[in-house]
Amino acid sequence: MTTAVAAPFRFFSLRVARTRRLGPSLVRVTFTGEDLQHFFSDGHDQSLSLFLPHPDQREPAVPYELGDGWWQAWRELPDGVRAVMRSYTLRSLRRDPDEIDIDFVLHTPAGPASRWAARACAGDRVVLLGPAVADNRAIRFRPPEDTDLTVIWGDETALPAVSAILESLPADARVRVWLEVHDAGDIQDLATEADAEITWLIEDEDRVEGSPMALDALRDAQLPSAERPYVWIAGESGCVKALRRHFVRERGIDRRRVTFVGYWRQGMTEEQLRAAE
Repeated sequence: MTTAVAAPFRFFSLRVARTRRLGPSLVRVTFTGEDLQHFFSDGHDQSLSLFLPHPDQREPAVPYELGDGWWQAWRELPDGVRAVMRSYTLRSLRRDPDEIDIDFVLHTPAGPASRWAARACAGDRVVLLGPAVADNRAIRFRPPEDTDLTVIWGDETALPAVSAILESLPADARVRVWLEVHDAGDIQDLATEADAEITWLIEDEDRVEGSPMALDALRDAQLPSAERPYVWIAGESGCVKALRRHFVRERGIDRRRVTFVGYWRQGMTEEQLRAAE
């Protein structure tokens, strides 16, 4: 059953088709289901809400049959019953057959989504809240047409979006990218036709939590000259805000040409983050 909620978004009942380990900290889960015929997205950083079951459940408890009343009803479910909700970015969408890929970061200690992804196998059921129209407000990467340099930073949670963005860029696009990962084994060969320079930052285990490795790397970087640059930053919200200040205040880039998205916040679960909003 597919139910419309706050169009252009709707619920999709899906199942796992297969999984593939991408690195020590990354696993790709491929989902399929008849509902995907109604899933459309032209974005390259398409945000999704994924609902996962608890270990003792066959499928996630999401009262989407209530239409617009699902949110309140879902929140009122007992903690051990209410489906785990996490935000992810679409990695890819394919047709014939209809499939989507979502990449998960595996943590230690593992949270509920990380545990689920590490054990996911074919046939496992999930519920997805995603787009029913190709151009929707959950797409944030929108460089102006006159952009002459694209600058990107992301941590591992942004890697799926960055990969899709790079694949979409034409050969005449100039791009400078910084990607921060937990382990050197998580580095991937990213396909692009663009004039792209990609710098990988490997987290130091001895680094003090929250230290500005990304900010230091960007401050030391010599960017190509550009009259109309566009910046896209996504990942841990504190780091994202610091980098936005750097680009706007220190580099003088028009704030209207800087897109910044906090995918997560250090020291907070997604439930805590949503409660604080």
